[in-house]
Amino acid sequence: MAELKNWLEASLVCSGELAEAVAEVFSRYAPDGVLINSLTTFDQQDYEEKPTGDTQVVAYLPMDEQVERTRRQLEEAIWHLGQIAPVGQLEYQIIADQNWMDSWKERYQPLELGENLMVLPAWVDPAIADGKLPIIISPDMAFGTGTHPSTQLCLIALEKYGCQGKNVLDIGCGSGILSIAAVRLGAERVLGVDYDPIAIPSCERNAALNGMEGRILFEVGTHSDILSRSDDLKQAPVVLANILAHILVKMLETGLADTVAPDGILILGGILDTQAESVIQAASQSGLSLIDTLTEQDWVVLVFKKF
Repeated sequence: MAELKNWLEASLVCSGELAEAVAEVFSRYAPDGVLINSLTTFDQQDYEEKPTGDTQVVAYLPMDEQVERTRRQLEEAIWHLGQIAPVGQLEYQIIADQNWMDSWKERYQPLELGENLMVLPAWVDPAIADGKLPIIISPDMAFGTGTHPSTQLCLIALEKYGCQGKNVLDIGCGSGILSIAAVRLGAERVLGVDYDPIAIPSCERNAALNGMEGRILFEVGTHSDILSRSDDLKQAPVVLANILAHILVKMLETGLADTVAPDGILILGGILDTQAESVIQAASQSGLSLIDTLTEQDWVVLVFKKF
């Protein structure tokens, strides 16, 4: 029997807006994944948990001969990030291997979304979906595992507006979860792009877990790369971008709306409720009309139509 090893748990609290950036840094040094927890506080008056707007990002580093070097590299990377925007202090504790596995399995449970979607961690028998459309995800990336409210809202919006027989573009594809959902919902062709090369192998592994090898095209790139294509995937009737609000605004200013086919739908996620208006204004200036707003905790997903 393999010897159990310990892990060094590294955690940091930051704003919800910075969670993806912090998680991306963590994922460089955590070979087995990153957790993102929305922090809540108990409201005595309403007797319920309410989001604080802060997020805890957690990574598990193997306690091997490289751990001190890895720790220094992580601290240096977070320091550089802190020069751009304020982040909390890194905190550490040692976790036994069996507790680490329990932590994963407690956090990543089957998740029913919308009418017919179910996100499943890779270690669960897909038969548990029982008639639902299973989306199997191995949680080896920071965002896009289905546990984040923004990802959930994007999945719900995708199911609500549909993509049966249509081409779909997934910009900032992360783990590939939205691309996989599009195939489950009957999309004709799906292209997922991400600026981070590390994301593409993760997307391909997750596609394989769902039996979708070769059915989704994953590439390194951005919306600008999509617009430079010469095939019929330079535009699509359904376009998704689950990123961050300020990045979405910049993308809208540099042609994101041009990736949406006439009468097509653009679903934008990764937006805090306080940032929604800036995204709506940028989309309106790009000729898009807001047709729906989905909310969960302090996160918003906006759905636009190109008339």
